[in-house]
Amino acid sequence: MSAVTADYDRRRAGQLLSLTADLVDMASESFEEAAIADWFEAELRALSHLEVTRVGDNLVARTTLGRPYRLAIGGHLDTVPANDNATARIDGPVLHGLGSADMKGGLAVMLELARTVPEPAVDVTYVFYAREEVAIVHNGLRELFREVPELLEADVAILGEPTDAVLEGGCQGTMRFEIEFRGTRAHTARPWMGRNAIHRVGELLTALESIEHRTPVIDGCEFREAMQAVRIEGGVAGNVVPDQATVTINHRFAPDRSAEEAEAWVRSVVEPFMDVGDTFTMTDCSPAARPDLRHPLMAAFVGRNDLLVRAKLGWTDVAFFAEQGIPAVNFGPGDATLAHTKQEHLNEVPLWMTFAALDELLRTGV
Repeated sequence: MSAVTADYDRRRAGQLLSLTADLVDMASESFEEAAIADWFEAELRALSHLEVTRVGDNLVARTTLGRPYRLAIGGHLDTVPANDNATARIDGPVLHGLGSADMKGGLAVMLELARTVPEPAVDVTYVFYAREEVAIVHNGLRELFREVPELLEADVAILGEPTDAVLEGGCQGTMRFEIEFRGTRAHTARPWMGRNAIHRVGELLTALESIEHRTPVIDGCEFREAMQAVRIEGGVAGNVVPDQATVTINHRFAPDRSAEEAEAWVRSVVEPFMDVGDTFTMTDCSPAARPDLRHPLMAAFVGRNDLLVRAKLGWTDVAFFAEQGIPAVNFGPGDATLAHTKQEHLNEVPLWMTFAALDELLRTGV
């Protein structure tokens, strides 16, 4: 019988939910993770089977048993700012509170695995890192890959991002662009003497609305690309034809395209609407990661637990592992659609399912 369909251990599931509530009550907004990192460090250093390294507010805890495979399990310590939901509240099998889904439930699972599986069938690297919810330049996992890459070496990696205990393979890439349109100022009483830069943006917006986005299927996972205008700035005064307007575009691209190919496609859409003097600037880019379930460890994990597999449409830190040639997937408790909302909550059923599946993987291996 698979771990996911095994007898539901209500007592242990309740303990996991209670541990998650304790973590929710530890404030850890991005850049303020020191206290929760201190707490995790003390918990991990109390486990004699783990070698623990701290880099800033990031923690790496590893077994060194000489197993044939090494699995990395990672999760971020930080949350977005509170929205009247900073305090945990348990209502039966449901935990309400900031970070309950994204992703303190995943952190609770990681800690419980570290505590209860001292001699796993695979070597395990637990990675707790800071500043995931802010710009990529601040990302704690990126810091670890830069400072101690040898500690992150692994055959496969699983990130505990909220997926409701569904395995989400790879991730789409994301990039942002600022396109500045130029015009000519004039009095609004005589607009024919100028050129309205904001009106020029409208032509591009109409084109964006009519795009038929690609839905490529990669390794059995269907991705859905998207390109959206997410910000517009422009205007001088209420009686002046604007001579400048800037539109910010976000593009989510599937992992069958490189960042260069994705940028070229965006340019092909935008440039027909640009004139001399207009500018096109990429302001941010995070690469996509292909789903890769071929490694024996990952194949066994999916097969034994009969896991539902789908594409990760958002961007996650699996991309950092993929850049290092480490196949990585997203698998954790919590509903991603609730992340960052005032109504964020976590049900103990996917919390238990996530723990049970990973516990079985650590104890059984391939």
